[in-house]
Amino acid sequence: MDSIRKRTAGKMTASWQSIPHVFQFDKADVTAVEEFREKYSKKVEKEGGKLTVTAILLKIVAKALETFPKFNASLDFANKEIIYKKYIHIGVAVDTERGLLVPVIRDADKKTITELSIELGEIAEKARNKKIKPDELQGGNFAISNLGGIGGTNFTPIVYRPNVAILGVSRSEVQPVYTDGEFEPRMMLPLSLSYDHRLIDGAEAARYLRWICEALENPLLTMF
Repeated sequence: MDSIRKRTAGKMTASWQSIPHVFQFDKADVTAVEEFREKYSKKVEKEGGKLTVTAILLKIVAKALETFPKFNASLDFANKEIIYKKYIHIGVAVDTERGLLVPVIRDADKKTITELSIELGEIAEKARNKKIKPDELQGGNFAISNLGGIGGTNFTPIVYRPNVAILGVSRSEVQPVYTDGEFEPRMMLPLSLSYDHRLIDGAEAARYLRWICEALENPLLTMF
């Protein structure tokens, strides 16, 4: 094993063995998100970024963590304490030739969608080109793993300790949705939420993931 695989293996084993995982699934109608991306992508590109679904999710998840602070917390189980974070740092899984790396976007709640798009592109490029610094891989409170560019219908990512939840994103596809008495084609995005059942209960997880879905379905209410 190389150093990254050793570190990944150790951390994933510790997370899986210590966290009682539960998985919640939902689908978001991202037809409006695709329209949003088409409308604003050139504006973001002029600033040096790329308006991706992951960048949009960074903005939405940051607001979701403000609304549901328990998902932005960690557990000190030895002292039976919940530690609520007053900052929002979100890790984003990046596939590299060396393996999976999770660079962290700090203070995501304080940045515009354009700033998030630029920073996400820059930090992912650094991870792939072996220029990422150790401190850029630490300190995340929540994580997003997007495998939509590769494929698959759903997956259950492992919560990255000391986080208490992680969002999995799969490939969107056009599906017939029954609305007002007839079927119409809509772009649907499968989402999965893995969470620590020591802190988060099923109803809370369902509400949190549904909030994210509804924010994706109304992106203009969340982006600005």
